[in-house]
Order: sequence, then structure tokens, then C-alpha cells
Amino acid sequence: MPHVVRLWALLALILLLVSAGRIAHWQFPDPDDILRLVQVRDLLGGQGWFDLDQHRIDPLREVPMHWSRLVDIPLALVIGALTPLVGQGAAEGVALIAVPLLTLLVAMAFVAPVAIRLFGRETGGWTVLVAGMMPLLSYQFQPLRIDHHGWQIACFAAAFWGLSQGERARGPIVAGIAMASGLMISIETLPLAALVGAILALRWLRDPSTRLGLTHYLQALAGGLIVLYLATRGWPQVAQYCDAITPAHLGFFLVVALGTSALSHARPLPPIAVLGALGAIGAGGVALFGAASPACLATPFGSLDPLVHDYWYVHVSEGRPVWEQSATIIPALLQLALAFAVAVRLWLRAPMEQRAQLCEFLLLFAGTLALGLLVSRSLAFASLLATVPVAWLLGEALHRLRTARKAIPKLAVGVATVLALLPMAPVALAENLASTKPPAPRLTAQVGGVASEEPVSLIAESSCDLQASANRLAALPRGTVFAPLDIGPTVLLETEHRVVATGHHRAEAAMHDVIGAFLVKPEVSREILRSYGADYLVLCDDLAEPALYAKRGGSRSLAARLLADDAPAWLAKVETGAPASFRVWKVRN
Repeated sequence: MPHVVRLWALLALILLLVSAGRIAHWQFPDPDDILRLVQVRDLLGGQGWFDLDQHRIDPLREVPMHWSRLVDIPLALVIGALTPLVGQGAAEGVALIAVPLLTLLVAMAFVAPVAIRLFGRETGGWTVLVAGMMPLLSYQFQPLRIDHHGWQIACFAAAFWGLSQGERARGPIVAGIAMASGLMISIETLPLAALVGAILALRWLRDPSTRLGLTHYLQALAGGLIVLYLATRGWPQVAQYCDAITPAHLGFFLVVALGTSALSHARPLPPIAVLGALGAIGAGGVALFGAASPACLATPFGSLDPLVHDYWYVHVSEGRPVWEQSATIIPALLQLALAFAVAVRLWLRAPMEQRAQLCEFLLLFAGTLALGLLVSRSLAFASLLATVPVAWLLGEALHRLRTARKAIPKLAVGVATVLALLPMAPVALAENLASTKPPAPRLTAQVGGVASEEPVSLIAESSCDLQASANRLAALPRGTVFAPLDIGPTVLLETEHRVVATGHHRAEAAMHDVIGAFLVKPEVSREILRSYGADYLVLCDDLAEPALYAKRGGSRSLAARLLADDAPAWLAKVETGAPASFRVWKVRN
């Protein structure tokens, strides 16, 4: 473990150096990271532990967040402990940098021992460094990335370690607790929990003496969910949502755990009978779930407001399939394909006593790849597993470089290794050679999840200087700000103002009205703003979201008029000293 910690420290230093520019300007990777900090501030400021409402979003309705307090805990602990010593600003700075990097350490502390057990100490060490070279993985652990995705990956890493423990009872128990934590953090880890269960079920079918593995996993999963639900959500509320763990989900897992426990203590059955019995138990759990929460049998976003779906949800590119992504994802996909090919080779050439474990690794890897093809951000889970075969490949490459005597083979191995470890390097080199001024990003450009069909700047490249500009709003009398969805979290972080909506679907009614107001004529927009008691309208004119509204709404829409600097008479321009692209208007009564 000391070896892993030392290599993690080196990787953390590299990530800090790479992120230094963003850290200096507090450029958060995503608006969700900003709102996470707002939620932690509210908690430290006295908001109740079980009160997950964002009280400054949507003046007309309550907005309960679907996020878990589990992710707030490490941030709150660091900020709360350091604030008396260095002040809140510095304490938040430490938390924003340290917590993501420490989350990476947690993840690799589970993955590296598996690599060491399979391929030796050297491979385990390289696994830690390789994690920094997997772009879809390292993105989730970079400084300022404090949203829940890194902790989901860490939970999956713990489950992966649990699977590697073979027939020892602690492995499935750890896996169950880990996946319970992951599910409480976000329900999107449900397919991963099922995948881990499926591998343990296959062990049972192959060897009935291992049946307690699945039993212990499901018991720990169900028990962990119940404990964590009560600890972070409190007693079940009347209002139920499908985008987070609910009592209906708890009922499903409890039925499955109890049924599997009973089956494991029955007399041994043929594999086909065991498979049928497990299927019947699962069907019983689904039946109970459907009876308790029939609306949740569909996808969580199945009933989303149509306008919000068309103008927000379908443009959250990280939640869309791989084939809807830009070509820039191709190098990372090739890296994952190479890792999978190496894993297959290792399985085929492994000694017999190691083949079963490598077969399970391949199944887990294949499952995460399939999930990632459907939801691109889930490729981070596949990238976590890919660190093991890529680390082995790196060790082999270094061995050949040390032993090769001729220059050409050494050069070939060196180039191939660089391409495998740094798949984006050729792309970056080609862009630099093609033009000293790259074109503005188009359809595939993502601004906090909103892609645009027009050439627009990313948040980090925007001339708005969003953090500093939003901070200037704090000098204005406290009021309600009407702004595009991606600006909202920054306004909440930097000021005491309220906002009408942010890009978070439980405020879909307010999201509908924000989107609609920018799409229609100003005289209609005025009534929408009045209904929310909006005091200010704020716009950053070189971001993707307003450009999308202007294009879809037409030249007479409010968005188009504002971008053309042709504001209606009921808006009075307010000078804040911010860059010209950051525009603020006072709403006249």
C-alpha cells in the first residue's frame, strides 16, 4: 500500500500541474460541481441534514435535489474543520482540490491490489499511474470536480476488489456495501450492481458450493441500502421520485435478498433449476416494485416535460450514447478497445487456476463497455478496469525497451506505448499543426451539458469570465435572477440572489418556463418573468445555451433580440463592470 500511495502522490502532482490554470481562475468542470458546493455551503450554514431542497431555486415551488448527502460528507468535513483555522474561502479551496484527488486514491487503493494479485507488484504500481492517462477516468477526479461521479467510481472499485476475493465471505459483503453506497449516491449505478450480482450468480451455477457469495452480496446490498436510506433520507416521504432510491427500490432488494437466502439454504438444485428460481425471485421483486411504484417502471426521464426534454435533456451529451458524441471521443474508445484486447489475450494465455478470475474480469469489463456505449459517461467505469491490462502492457513495453538491442524495435515500441497511453496526443498535435487558431466548437461543444449547433465558446473559453462576473451581481440588491440554466449555479454560488431555474430536472416546471421565455416574443416573455417576480435578467452571450434558443426561436425571440443587443423596453441595462459579453438587465415593472 505505501507503494500505491507514493505513486498516487506523483499522479496527484501531475493532475495539479495540468489543472493549474483552471484552479487559478476557479473554472469548474461542470455546473453540477458548482451546485454541489452550494449544497455543502447550505448544510454548513444550518440547513437540515434531511432537507435536500434548494430553497433559492424556483421561487414558486420546492426543489428537492436527488443528490445524496454521502457526497457532501467529505467536503463538509474538510471545509468545516479548516474554516476556523484559515477562513471559509481557503477551506473551500483545499476541499475542492483535495477531495477529488483523495477519492482517486480510494479508487486505486482497491484496484491496485487486484492488479498486484493477478500480475505482480510492478503492474499494480503502473495501474495507479495509468489511471491518469485514461482521459474518461481522470476527468472525474480532477481538482474542482466535486460532483458525485468520482465517488461512484470509487464504490465500483471497491465492488471490483470484493469480486476478486474469491470464496472468502468478506469479498461479496464489501461488494454489497460498496454498491449500496453507489446506489444511494446515484441510481445510475443500478446496472453495475446487477452486473456484479450476475457474476456471483454465474459462480453459483458453476459451483453450488459458492452459492453463499451471491447471498452475502444481496444481503449486504439490501441491508446497506436500508441503513443508508434512513441515515441520509430519513423516514420515507409521501412524494416519491424515480431518479433516486425509494422505498419501492428497498422493497425490491429486500425481496431478492430474502428469496436468494432461502434458496441458498435449500437442498442443492441442478443449474437450470437454480437459474429458474433466481429468475422467479427477481420477477417477484419487480412485481412488488411495480405495485408500489408503477410510474417508475419506465426510465426516470420518461415523463420529463417535452420542452425540457428537447432543449435540455437530449443535449446533455455525457448522458447520451457514444454514437451521438463528437469524434474527439474516438481516441479514448480505441484505448479501451486495446485494453479489452489485451485482457482477452491475458485470459487465453493464463494458467488454468487463474482463468476463472480473468474470465470474470472480462465479463465485468465487457458489461461496463456495453453500458458506456449507451451512456457515454459510464465509460469511466470501463476505464477504471482498463487500467489493469494497460498497466500490464506498459510493463511489457518497458521490459522490451530495456532488453531490445536495436534502435528500430526500441523506437517502434516507444511510439506504440505513447500512443496507447496518450491517445489524445496525435489529435492535439494535428490541431496544432493544422492551425494556430482552432475553429470555434460546433454541435459537439458542451457547456455544462448543453450542446449547440452554432459556433460558441465553452465556459472555460468564454469571454464572460463567469465566476468573476457573477460575483459582481452580489453588489446589486438581493432579488430573483432570470438566466439560462447553466448560469444559475454560478449565480447561487457567488451571490445571495435567487434564480428561477438551473439544469436540474426536478425543477422541470421552472426549466420549462426559462426555456420557453427565451424562445418566444419579448411581450410573452415579460409575463413569464413577472410570474416569477424576476428582478434581473442575466445573459452570457458567447455560450452555447442562448445561441441554441436564438436559433430555434427565430429572430423575433427574446434570446435573439438580446444577443443582437436589441433588448425590449421593459429591460433596463445595468452596468456591473463585467466584460461586455456578460449582460445584465433590470426588469421594469
